[in-house]
Amino acid sequence: MSAAEYKHILRIAGKDIDGSKKVIVALSKVKGVGYNFAHVLLQSLNINPNSRIGFLTDRELTDIEAAIRDPSKARMPEWYLNRRKDMDTGSDRHLITSDLDFMISNDIDREKTIMSWRGYRHMFGLRVRGQCTRTTGRKGGAVGVKKVGKPMPSAVSNTPTKSTGTAASSATGGVASTTKPAAATAGEENTNSTAPKK
Repeated sequence: MSAAEYKHILRIAGKDIDGSKKVIVALSKVKGVGYNFAHVLLQSLNINPNSRIGFLTDRELTDIEAAIRDPSKARMPEWYLNRRKDMDTGSDRHLITSDLDFMISNDIDREKTIMSWRGYRHMFGLRVRGQCTRTTGRKGGAVGVKKVGKPMPSAVSNTPTKSTGTAASSATGGVASTTKPAAATAGEENTNSTAPKK
């Protein structure tokens, strides 16, 4: 294909794609089409996956889009499809773009309606496929030990002293008496007098 027929922007399955990308990378941009699915699809259509998608002809683009819509016509293996044994029709289908989102939301609503265990997990926003939730999948603030600040030290302690000291200080105008009782001084003199004399 000449440079004059090069397409800068393409639209495949409702998705705008840059024409400078490789075909296999460009197809994987469509929701519901993965890298492996695109590789098998291009092999069945005999299209080089490493060529630039902007150089493809209109017929090749039409074949690609038709194969994405109905992979069974392009001889795709059924185990590559993302909707096997559909609950409503029982057939194997491959969903893309908004159809895939709509079907997933319907499946979740059905699980909630029949009150299955998966429906309960969906309702409470928890993991559905048996993952460990002790350390992962947490939502909200951190849970742990609260940090308590230290109390401010008081400038002057207001604890009362001994009753005798307070009484004496109040009697002498705030200055505690340092005189000892008479009995205590007499006892000290007796102990001094009983000391052996040389």
